Amino acid sequence: MQTPTESPTYLAAELRLPTNWLDYTILAIYFVVVLGIGFAARRSVKTSLDFFLSGRSLPAWITGLAFISANLAATEILGMAANSAQYGAYTVHWYWVGAIPAMVFLGLVMMPFYYGSKVRSVPEFLLLRFDRAAHLLSSILFAFAAILIAGVNLYALAIVVQALLGWPQWVAIVVAGAFVLAYITLGGLSSAIYNEVLQFFVILAALIPITILGLKKVGGWGGLTDKLTATHGGNFTTAWGGTGIGSTNPLGANWLTIVLGLGFVLSFGYWTTNFAEVQRALSAKNLSAGQRTPLIAAYPKIFIVFLVMIPGLVAAALIPNFGSAASGYQYNDAIPYLMQELLPNGVLGIAVTGLLAAFMAGMAANVSSFNTVFTNDIWAKYVVRGREDAYYVRFGRLITAVGVAASVGTAFLASSFSNIMSYLQTLFSFFNVPMFVVFIVGMFWKRASAKSGFWGLLAGTVTAMVNYFILYKKGIISIPTDQGANFVSAIAGFVAGAVVMVAVSLFTEPKPAEQLQGLVYGTRSPGMSEPPAAGDDAWYRRPALLGWGAVVLAAACYIPFSF
Repeated sequence: MQTPTESPTYLAAELRLPTNWLDYTILAIYFVVVLGIGFAARRSVKTSLDFFLSGRSLPAWITGLAFISANLAATEILGMAANSAQYGAYTVHWYWVGAIPAMVFLGLVMMPFYYGSKVRSVPEFLLLRFDRAAHLLSSILFAFAAILIAGVNLYALAIVVQALLGWPQWVAIVVAGAFVLAYITLGGLSSAIYNEVLQFFVILAALIPITILGLKKVGGWGGLTDKLTATHGGNFTTAWGGTGIGSTNPLGANWLTIVLGLGFVLSFGYWTTNFAEVQRALSAKNLSAGQRTPLIAAYPKIFIVFLVMIPGLVAAALIPNFGSAASGYQYNDAIPYLMQELLPNGVLGIAVTGLLAAFMAGMAANVSSFNTVFTNDIWAKYVVRGREDAYYVRFGRLITAVGVAASVGTAFLASSFSNIMSYLQTLFSFFNVPMFVVFIVGMFWKRASAKSGFWGLLAGTVTAMVNYFILYKKGIISIPTDQGANFVSAIAGFVAGAVVMVAVSLFTEPKPAEQLQGLVYGTRSPGMSEPPAAGDDAWYRRPALLGWGAVVLAAACYIPFSF
């Protein structure tokens, strides 16, 4: 049985797209624009703050779109469409429970601490709250994870391009890596962010025609649900059917593990501590814009699920037993199949460009966050300290090249995993969840000692790995799917990290209260008192309204899928 959100280890050979000169022209124009943005952004790079955080000068709508685009990698597009083709409306949980609450929490609660403390990265916050040991460990773990995740995006891109366009895998990997390297090296984070804004609209231009034409082909939403109910049962188009405790379902998870494992631990761990996302908010021009960055991103996140879920459902409705060997298609083939069947040349070129844009956005987000953490949190603090600012800009460009080269290597490492989306979720449970527990305990408990950060992070990471690789993979505990094992590993890592932090704190000295200002809930720093810029105090820009509005809207979206 394939596990949820299975991702492309290969695509059906017959999915080669009938591309022509018009499609390749559109693709070429896109790459020229990408490099043009890099050259244009280069003129604004004068300091290391410009290179790594865009000089903290960008408006909220730019950083908000970049925030969601950095998350909208093609592994998610293809993987979530595959999930929908196999499991139906369960996919909405990854968005309405597994994203929106955490994004709102980041904007309303955590961004004042991140932005107000003027840190340049997530690990640097741990340096201020805990000590150098916690900072160095988190920096190393994050840099390692960023390269692994960037490699996943590169490998998935190569698989898709090989299947759809006929390019050899190594050509696709090298070409995409070279373009990402070029525009990040030229313009730093600004180049990555402005390209991510462009990529967001290109991705939408790719997905919207597929969704509309797919619905039209099956007779609209009513025709789609009728077909799926007849072939897959009534629960296939509901979000909660079959998820009762004690019930069995192909997802291998009940409502409790969905809410706690996905909705709390994995979700909050990813959205609140993943620097590839938080970096976009830190580049905003002021605290208000930084808070609104994830809140603005939450609104398109609520609705993007329909653009990936509906194509998967349409594929399942059109092809009997879609995803089985008898059908000749994998679940991963849902979107490529619809591209082949529904899109004319020209629109097809836009769709291919959208997929490439999504892969590049995901890779660029991780590479740009990697160069920031490696330069500022490892090199400048522990290896070569006290050099002039221009040195660190030059080193940042150099380490970007190293990061891309390493990503090419980890792209081939990813090929050894049968399920890339499950592999990504595994990485998040190993690296993001333990960091989240350290943040959440340190931010809400003043008594958490400086030493507890390091030991909590180490315990959480090791526990999650032991649960997955030993207890689950060796069959010591029985979990139906890899995705279910990821939920359990995340919960285990979170609990272990929290318990160790409490235990260590009880036997070690807390940091002095004066060193915790602006780092613990209930305290403030001068940066948190920054007044709103002109216009930011308008009612429709208030973070609380935007945040709670997103939560209510996501909850309302569940209603049609709950009966």
